[in-house]
Amino acid sequence: MQWRRHLTGLAFSLVFVVSYFTNKFVLSVLKFTYPTLFQGWQTFIGAVLLLLSGKLGWVEMSRITRSAALSWFPGSLLFVGNIYAGSRALSRIDIPFFFTLQNSSHVVSYIILKVVHREKAQWLKLISLCLMSLSAINLPFYDPQFDYSSYLWAVGHLFCVGAYRVFQVRYKPSNLSDLEQQCINYLFSVLLLAIAAHPTGDLMGALEFPSLQSYTFHCGCCASALLGFLLLLATVKLKSGFSLEHFGVWIFLSKVTAMCLSPFIFYMDINAPALICVVVSHVAEALQVYSERETQL
Repeated sequence: MQWRRHLTGLAFSLVFVVSYFTNKFVLSVLKFTYPTLFQGWQTFIGAVLLLLSGKLGWVEMSRITRSAALSWFPGSLLFVGNIYAGSRALSRIDIPFFFTLQNSSHVVSYIILKVVHREKAQWLKLISLCLMSLSAINLPFYDPQFDYSSYLWAVGHLFCVGAYRVFQVRYKPSNLSDLEQQCINYLFSVLLLAIAAHPTGDLMGALEFPSLQSYTFHCGCCASALLGFLLLLATVKLKSGFSLEHFGVWIFLSKVTAMCLSPFIFYMDINAPALICVVVSHVAEALQVYSERETQL
């Protein structure tokens, strides 16, 4: 039974790494930097596959009521901000740097919980949050390929991720499962991103995209959408079979694997100070995972 649980974790890690690499390839190598279309395509395919899977009985989903959907509306807004800003940031920021900035979303979550719920944290968790913050603050000064707009989008991404994490835990309707929440997110994202495609200029820009008829581009888009859906299923499976502590461990291992492999897949310009920021941030993440274990004991 134990080997099956580890197999689930390994499957999650594999899909996580390949999904990030595929998105990075489309965004940075092919330079398809039109997030309303790219993320709209991913969420559209995700919604279709999720609804089809529910219809066929492959996943357990109940009928979503209007009141439940409306109560989840703030979460869907944060989800759209997360994927849009994340896509903008990932297109110009290397994966190790992106994860280093993304780790600071835990600081955002802590601040929200501290202000709204007066929640107290252990000293070990506070240390980890401080290290994450210091790493993210110093990283732009040492990134050899620093791009102001990309880092600005990264800040928007980490704020949305941190706020979404709090909303998902503290305010989610009791009658919505993780898959049902994601179904609402997908449908809302498709609608909002489709509306935004023309005003943002993405629609007209994509028509002039050099690789629009490329087989590689088509395969990359199809793979990214399918992998996004598989990552959702793997995440839900992992959360249902593991404690919060072990779930955090698998996410940490998946990110470390992606960071270690990314220099072999993508061109990276990195120096010693930037590498120290990356290492310190992820040591802090490991401390945070350990602090979660201490809380549960």
